[in-house]
Amino acid sequence: MLFGRFGELKGWSFYETALCFGVIHMAFAISECFARGFDGFSSLVVSGDFDRLLVRPRGTVVQVLGSKFEFTRAGRLAQGVAVLIAALSGLETEWTILKAFTLLLMIASGTFIFAGIFILAATMCFWTVQTMELANIFTDGGREMAQYPLNIYPKGVMRFFTFVIPFVCVNYLPLLFILDKPGSSPYSMLLPAAGSLFIVPCLLVWQIGVRHYRSTGS
Repeated sequence: MLFGRFGELKGWSFYETALCFGVIHMAFAISECFARGFDGFSSLVVSGDFDRLLVRPRGTVVQVLGSKFEFTRAGRLAQGVAVLIAALSGLETEWTILKAFTLLLMIASGTFIFAGIFILAATMCFWTVQTMELANIFTDGGREMAQYPLNIYPKGVMRFFTFVIPFVCVNYLPLLFILDKPGSSPYSMLLPAAGSLFIVPCLLVWQIGVRHYRSTGS
């Protein structure tokens, strides 16, 4: 309905925007499947089960990741795949190996970014016990926002999602390269790899939280 009324969205066609949608929803669905343990981490703290993880030989990140898998999220993943296939079939861009690799890297990077946000939200449980609903602004809200080309938003929003939570490295700048849009650069294909580094400080914050964790004592 949106594109039927206006034709395009600030220079982006229906299929180009659908490509944004498919990439970000696939990344979010994959992160939900495999990083759901962090989303429900507060239950481990409240019940005292996290104490048991601390005495096991495996790292806490690996154990929390393995504590819960949400394969029921496959429906959301299928939706993202369907939209991505429809977008690729409707685009007239000339595909190369580098462009295909960049697309895969975008999905992987988005997965790391969403997983990093889940980890940050879980880390807050060490101090607040319950997961802060504020994190949903950057998970669900980030997904909804990044399913559109980010240049439609104000510059302040663009800067935040470039230098703080790097969604721009996932679905905007690399897409300029894939779609041969003005302002694109061959170096844009490397930006998803840079965006995936977002998970590194998230893991460091997690380690700080683990060191400050006080046992339930039960």
